[in-house]
Amino acid sequence: MKSNRRNFLKNSSLIISAGLITNPMAAFSTSVKNYTVREVMDIFIAQVPNAPFPQTVDTLKTGSKDQQVTGIVTTMFATITVIRKAIELKANFIIVHEPTFYNHLDEIAWLGNDPVYQFKRKLLDENGIAVWRNHDYVHSLEIDGVQAGVVNELGWDEYYEQNAVLNLPQTTLGDLISHVKSRMNVPELRYVGDLSQKASKILLMPGAAGGRRQMEMIMKEKPDVLICGESPEWETPEYVRNANEMGEKLGLIVIGHSASEEGGSAFMAEWIKKNIPGIPVTHFASNNSLLMG
Repeated sequence: MKSNRRNFLKNSSLIISAGLITNPMAAFSTSVKNYTVREVMDIFIAQVPNAPFPQTVDTLKTGSKDQQVTGIVTTMFATITVIRKAIELKANFIIVHEPTFYNHLDEIAWLGNDPVYQFKRKLLDENGIAVWRNHDYVHSLEIDGVQAGVVNELGWDEYYEQNAVLNLPQTTLGDLISHVKSRMNVPELRYVGDLSQKASKILLMPGAAGGRRQMEMIMKEKPDVLICGESPEWETPEYVRNANEMGEKLGLIVIGHSASEEGGSAFMAEWIKKNIPGIPVTHFASNNSLLMG
């Protein structure tokens, strides 16, 4: 299993090895097919074990499933900047990983006549842009697509063995921070621990798994450093601080939610290129909303 996982990640496109996700008819296509939003969604969902899910947040937020796709933009968040980029590219389908309307279920009744919501919705509707959230499905591939994309972004494919654990050549917490900042184009990030602390076993948990889950994984895996997207300050960061105060060597790197999972949206763009030929696709990073002053 470890060998298959490494082969999967070493593949230059990151996507199509280990027999995971392929469109067997693509190689025999003699002409470019026109796809609808529904067809693109269905082709991806068909690759997910036990899908479709009876309950999921992975629904179409705007647009129609029956509209023909002129181009796709993949990103973490459908920001105004991302939407304008899609318009510029003449792409009418944005595949996001996170909510579009500021809450997990993308409920909009509570937003009422709010001008921020109205501006964004009008921009999408007037330009005929469909937005699909692909969160539950991409995380549920045989190998989590977001984690695979992030590992590739960090250049750690050969060290990825199972789940969230990587065994790197020995380094330090400070050097890890520099590496993450450089590879992920994050100018500043937050951390807990001694910068000179030796580090080799890394627990990689992009996004926001929740403090309890992060701490349970620390207890189980006993890493040198946890790298995550975000965590409430009173949860994992405080746990890691207390561990250091009692003499343990444990580091925490907090990247920011969006940047920590953007590699998953790059994964999605590469998947489309491999499995749905003929559709122009662009990965355009939405970047962290919270900046460091």
